[in-house]
Amino acid sequence: MSKNISAIKKNQVSLRNKCRNRSYKSTIKTLTKKYISSLNNVSSINQSHMLKLSVLYKKIDRAVSKGVLHKNNGSRKKSMLAKAIKKFVS
Repeated sequence: MSKNISAIKKNQVSLRNKCRNRSYKSTIKTLTKKYISSLNNVSSINQSHMLKLSVLYKKIDRAVSKGVLHKNNGSRKKSMLAKAIKKFVS
């Protein structure tokens, strides 16, 4: 372990950011899995699915704005969700 003050502070900041980033990513993964499984279980798409989708989109956009996810990664996740709902609508 370094005794340099800036190195110690940098380590503390990186650990704090790692924890925060992990919580964002974990939430997005959990909500995505729940959303996909709810689509699989229900044959008709109703208003609650659209509400869940908007909440999930908000979480992804928030993670992108915070720098947790790259903007292309966020777009890819949203595209995958849109394809999933399109598959079940038709």
